[in-house]
This record gives sequence, C-alpha cells and structure tokens, in this order.
Amino acid sequence: MENSTEAAVAAAPPASLSPSRASDFMQCPLLYRFRVIDKLPEKPSEAATRGTLVHAVLERLFDAPAAERTAPRAKSLIPGQWDRLRTAKPELEELFAGDGEGADDEGAGERMARWLAQAESLVERWFTLEDPTRLEPAERELFVETELESGLKLRGIIDRVDVAPTGEVRIVDYKTGKAPRPEYAEGALFQMKFYALVVWRLKGVIPRRLQLVYLGSGDVLTYDPVQADLERVERKLHTLWEAIRQATESGEWRPRPTKLCGWCDHQAVCPEFGGTPPPYPLPVRAPESDAGAQGRMGPV
Repeated sequence: MENSTEAAVAAAPPASLSPSRASDFMQCPLLYRFRVIDKLPEKPSEAATRGTLVHAVLERLFDAPAAERTAPRAKSLIPGQWDRLRTAKPELEELFAGDGEGADDEGAGERMARWLAQAESLVERWFTLEDPTRLEPAERELFVETELESGLKLRGIIDRVDVAPTGEVRIVDYKTGKAPRPEYAEGALFQMKFYALVVWRLKGVIPRRLQLVYLGSGDVLTYDPVQADLERVERKLHTLWEAIRQATESGEWRPRPTKLCGWCDHQAVCPEFGGTPPPYPLPVRAPESDAGAQGRMGPV
C-alpha cells in the first residue's frame, strides 16, 4: 500500500497554470492528468520538433545586425541549432533512427534531409510575412509569471515582444502549422490572450496587439485586446483552475473523445481505447482535531 504522504504529494495539483496545460485540460481532462499528474513520457514528434527548431532559428537571427538578417543567414543557422537541440535532448535521435541496416539507415537519412528542408521552407516563408531588418524586439523567448489576487499563478514563454517608440506593446507568436478556419480562431487566440493577461497584471499595460504568424500557410492573424477581454479570460482561468482542483481531489479525470485522440500518445492507458490508467493516489486529508473543529464553530 502506498505511503499516504507520498500519495498526497503525487496527487497535488501544480502550483501554476500555463497556456498549454490549460488547453490540455480544456481538450481532455484525462490528457491533463497523464501529462501533469502522472507525467507519462511522450515520444518526440517530427512536427513539434521542427517547430522548436524553427523557433530557435528565428530567435537567434536577431542576434545579428539588422542588415544581416536575411533568409540565407537564417537558413545557415538551422544545422547548428539542430545539433544544439539533439545535444540537449538525446531522445530526438529516435526521430530518424534506422535499425542498423544499410538501406534503413539511408532511408532515415533521407527522411531527416526532407525534414530539414521543410524547416528551411518555413524559415524562408517568414521573410514574406515580416521584415526582420525593421524589427528590434524588446524581448525574445520571454518567460513571464504573475500571481493573481486569488493566488493562482500564471506562467508562460512569449516568442517575441515588440515595443513601439510610443510605448505600445505587441506580443508575437510563431506557429509552424496552418492558420485555423475562422470558426476556430477564438481557440487559437486563447494562448495570446493568456499572455496579454499576464503582461497586464505584471506591468499594468494592456498589449496593443496580439499577432500570430502562421508559417505553415503564410497567414498573419492579429487581434487588439481590450480590458473586458482580459477580464473574461481571467474569470475563465479561475473556473478552469477550480475544475482542476476538484479533479485532483476526487480523482475523476474524464476523457473527452475528439478527432485529436488519433494523435495522442496515451491510447494504451485510455479507457476510450480499452486501456486502464495508472493507479491514482487520492490526496489524504489530515484528521481534524476537536480543538480545530471547536475553533471554527466559536464559543458554545
């Protein structure tokens, strides 16, 4: 039987909420549990890793003087950044690993070459959407964190922050996929509104513009938030956090089947696919003392 102290710690909710984890819970509470509570491993994907690589290249490009921020220079950064990623995360080698046989190893090399060429195309497309020679970001890959009055901590990493001479703030996020259809735009903007809320609570300034740059389709989605927008997001996050707290205490993490299930790494332990989740340790509540109970009731 598990030690009760260990069980309580294992089932404790995280101390903060990020856009990705908030999106996980909204997509599927059980997915949130697998990632945050159980911390189940996930295989690296080509698409996600390519996104990380492209983000790293676009961040590093701004180290160069404005006149040298060209597409050829950006593409020249790809091999070095890919080596850096593989050194930091050796598991990425699995993406294109062969089985030791000559033909398979050649096929793996060809897949990696195509993958790197796709990364080059995404980087090149960025130059058709923004002109880096005219940009001087105030921040790149900026970690932000704030605590709301309720005690809920929000955190995340913003790809780029631009500040105009007039002081207006623009938050920019790069996406290596395609822009969503109009009916799904609100979901795409949730992350950006999350960041805008954090910046507002940290600095007391509402960002003038939120900008999503979709390198996969060559689209730029912009939105100008107002205070009422951010207040709604704040209320939504409090409601979400309360739902996470209740699920943590009850152990009821319900799966929410969607088309996205086909991409999930955790089908083997998901009830929707005939699997059984890992044992869930419910938090153990400390027994109340008589004095504590009387203290809340007041004098009799």
